Amino acid sequence: MRDYIKRFLIAIIMGVCVSLLFLGGKHSEAAGLQEQKEVNDHWIWPADGVISDTYGTRQGKHKGIDIAGKLDTPVLSVEDGVVVKSYYSNTYGNVVFLKHPSNFVTVYAHLNKPTVTGGQMIKQGDEIGKMGRTGQSTGIHLHFESHQLEWRYDKKYAVDPEKLLGKANIGEYVQGGIASISNNVLVASSYLQSQMDEDTSQTSSSPAMVKYTVKLGDTLYSIAQKQNISVTRIKEINNLTSDLIMPNQILIIQ
Repeated sequence: MRDYIKRFLIAIIMGVCVSLLFLGGKHSEAAGLQEQKEVNDHWIWPADGVISDTYGTRQGKHKGIDIAGKLDTPVLSVEDGVVVKSYYSNTYGNVVFLKHPSNFVTVYAHLNKPTVTGGQMIKQGDEIGKMGRTGQSTGIHLHFESHQLEWRYDKKYAVDPEKLLGKANIGEYVQGGIASISNNVLVASSYLQSQMDEDTSQTSSSPAMVKYTVKLGDTLYSIAQKQNISVTRIKEINNLTSDLIMPNQILIIQ
C-alpha cells in the first residue's frame, strides 16, 4: 500500500514539473513575439557600414546621413513601403525613393545598382539596391534621407534620420537590418503625429483635423466619395503627387 501511494505521489510531482516546463516555454515564446513586434515598430538601419557624414553639415545643406561601406553592400528598406521612383540622377546617381505608411518618404542614393522598380511593394528589410558611388559621390557610400509627406527639391520637409534610426557619430559602425530601441528614437508614425498635433495647436481656430487610415482595396476616389471631399483636395492636403496609396497609410481629411 505504501509503495502504491509513493508511486502515485511521484507521478503527480512529475506531471506538475512537466506542466511548469511547458508553461515556461510558452511564456518565453510569447515574450519573444512581443519583443519582435516592438522592433518592427521602428525603422531599421539601411546598410552595414561606418557613418561618414551626418545631417546638417556643409553649412546646413547636407539633408541626410552617409554610411560608407564596401561596393555592393546590400541596401535595405527601413520600413514597409512602395517604390515611388527608381532612376538615375546626375546628383544622386542611381537612386530609389520609397513612400511609407507612416507618410514618410525615404531616399537611397549613389547606389551601384537598384534592385527594385517603380510601383513595387516592399517589406521592411527587403533589399532595394547595392551600395556604390554613382552620381556626385567622392567614395563608396549610401546617402540616406527621410522626408515628411513628400520629397521636394528644396528639401523643405527633410527630417534628421537619426531621430528615427538612432544616434550615430561620425566613425561609428552601424549594422543594417537592426533597429535602435532607445528613449531618444521615435516611431516614424508617432513623430509625424506629434508634428500634426503641434500644427493643430498653432491653428486652433481652424476646422478640426480628420484622419483616415487607408484600408485594403481603398482608392483615392472611393475615400473621397465616403468622406465627401474631392480627390484633388485630398492630394493637396497630403502633398500627394500621384493617386498611389497603400494600406495603413494615414491621410488627413479636412
